[in-house]
Amino acid sequence: MDGPCEHVELVSSVEPSADGCEDCLRTGDQWVHLRICMSCGHVGCCDSSPNRHATVHWHSRPEHPIVRSFEPGENWWWCFPDARLFEVASAAPAPSHS
Repeated sequence: MDGPCEHVELVSSVEPSADGCEDCLRTGDQWVHLRICMSCGHVGCCDSSPNRHATVHWHSRPEHPIVRSFEPGENWWWCFPDARLFEVASAAPAPSHS
């Protein structure tokens, strides 16, 4: 796993927008795993989910390049533009859905 990318400077302190994929909850769809946008807190589903809402969110808001796992016990981050998986050693524990 790599160290943080240059986009980590765009990370904000965020609150989750929902306790599940915000878009799937609205449409009644299912998800596999959850990701949280580290620019605005949007919770979206992963690319293994049918709707891939975390990626859709990034495509519609390219200024929001980094997501973090929103799964219990997972502390990894993902940079969409760099296709880079990393951890931030100084970061607080990852938020997660209940």
